[in-house]
Amino acid sequence: MKTIGLIGGMSWESSALYYRLINEETKRRLGGHHNAASLMATVDFADVERLQHEGDWDLLASLLAKSAQSLERGGADFVVLCTNTMHKLAAPVMTAVRIPLLHIVDVTAGAIKQSHQKRVGLLATRFTMEEDFYTERMHGQFGIEVVIPSEESRQFVHDVIYRELCHGVIRQKSRERYQEIIRELAGAGAESIVLGCTEIELLISEKDSDLPIHASTTLHACAAVDFALRGENEPSSTDLA
Repeated sequence: MKTIGLIGGMSWESSALYYRLINEETKRRLGGHHNAASLMATVDFADVERLQHEGDWDLLASLLAKSAQSLERGGADFVVLCTNTMHKLAAPVMTAVRIPLLHIVDVTAGAIKQSHQKRVGLLATRFTMEEDFYTERMHGQFGIEVVIPSEESRQFVHDVIYRELCHGVIRQKSRERYQEIIRELAGAGAESIVLGCTEIELLISEKDSDLPIHASTTLHACAAVDFALRGENEPSSTDLA
């Protein structure tokens, strides 16, 4: 089994979810007492959150690049960036190391394509919803159109992520408002919903939505196990960036 290199801490709540999902999936596939071979480099989310909102993406790129390098030195065979938003910096992470990066957009888009859907609604941080690193990759490489919520709804989704979910706070009122936003996206023509922030899966699941859900964290974690168990075979172009 290949060693999975995880860049975590954005937030630790979502990193814990990644760790659990990866090991549960490994045990499901291999049975017995098996778990995944992995390393995790954890950054301080207080620093990350501050730099995100200050717009200092260059410093954040350096931080993630150093984390990826530490994983490579430790023996990781590929990198899993345990966050959607920070895939804005996927390129500098990839250039910092010789091992590949398992890109969350590619994994999520693969699941959408299997469902034969062409128009999806996106729930994520404002960075992910409003900047083009996520939506353009979905559209440009996979032909998937991304619908985002209204300005007011985007702010609410963003605030719940940073003020509640990153602290492990789960509120029913927030879930209900997210459900309203999902209906808003359905009204705009979305065929399914992408949970494009790793923490959102702590709040929203299939039972909370009238539309099918693509849970990016779960998809990413399972894809990591899939690649780790392939032995020495080269990854397909749709799997790794």
